[in-house]
Amino acid sequence: MRVLLLHNRYQYAGGEDSVVQAEKALLESKGHQVVLIEVSNDDIVGITGQIRAALSAIYSLPSKSRISEAIAHFCPDVVHVHNFFPLLSPSVYDACNTAKVPVLQTLHNYRLGCPNAMLFRNSTACEDCLGKRIPWPGIVHACYRGSHVQSAVVAAMLAVHWQRGTWHKSVDAYIALTAFQKEKMVQAGLPREKIHIKPNYIIDPKPLNLTRADGEYALFVGRISPEKGIATLIDAYVQNNLRIPLKIAGTGPQLESLSASIQAIGLEDTIQFLGQQDKSAVLQLMLNAKFLIFPSIWYETFGLTMVEAFACGLPVLASSWGSMAEIVEDGITGLHFQPGN
Repeated sequence: MRVLLLHNRYQYAGGEDSVVQAEKALLESKGHQVVLIEVSNDDIVGITGQIRAALSAIYSLPSKSRISEAIAHFCPDVVHVHNFFPLLSPSVYDACNTAKVPVLQTLHNYRLGCPNAMLFRNSTACEDCLGKRIPWPGIVHACYRGSHVQSAVVAAMLAVHWQRGTWHKSVDAYIALTAFQKEKMVQAGLPREKIHIKPNYIIDPKPLNLTRADGEYALFVGRISPEKGIATLIDAYVQNNLRIPLKIAGTGPQLESLSASIQAIGLEDTIQFLGQQDKSAVLQLMLNAKFLIFPSIWYETFGLTMVEAFACGLPVLASSWGSMAEIVEDGITGLHFQPGN
């Protein structure tokens, strides 16, 4: 089979990017021919770049042309779209439909039902836009990057393509990562019969020949941003005078402010920020940790690090809602706690 993968990378690398690369490698290992077309938000530079990205988000003729050329050259049996926002845009579906190539879309987030893609606002879950053909609450609350203008652009993209019937007519099948996410996307308006559940996976870490050691520390792995609940985790350390070492692997917009907070309250000897780590280093940290903490305060669509922890025999402390409660079995593969507690 010939598979064309499309993906728009974010500025901060996350599980979504890892999944794209892992699925490409898996398909190739089974003899399939795969071409990956990737664009990156790092290319959005300055005001001019932001204006171009805003215009592209609704419908990008250059992206449509690029994908049309790729289809004509590669002749794929299927096009698998991982993320089209903002640079590729839904125009890539039209390129596929014109060439009569089936389209598969993985729902890595809640973008088709929420301007900020997370169903998250004011540090808690928010479903105000879910099911609305014009997601005006997202504009009112400036849900996308704290900007009314940018939120209006995303809302316009969603409204235009709901009106055009893009999500119903131009995509042959959707992949949801969990049953919880599928139900939310059905609430958003996607056709239930087109949504299929396929969890993310990881490659078995055993062939990496990593060594296990009993480390006396807790571990967090992920993006350092508000929805990930790192502030809640640090508050738990402060309020309960916890002294079990905590290692935090990852980077993100809150890294500098949280690092400063740790130093200000004198916990730098207990809580250590490791920065971005490669996959091998993350798995080694997991093999040595006592447990993984997954304190997200949003409806995680999956949480790849939880599965990586399981592969390393590491229990997970996770918030008890959304996909997290579906993946971690309370008292068996880890423990649940109330989000934000």
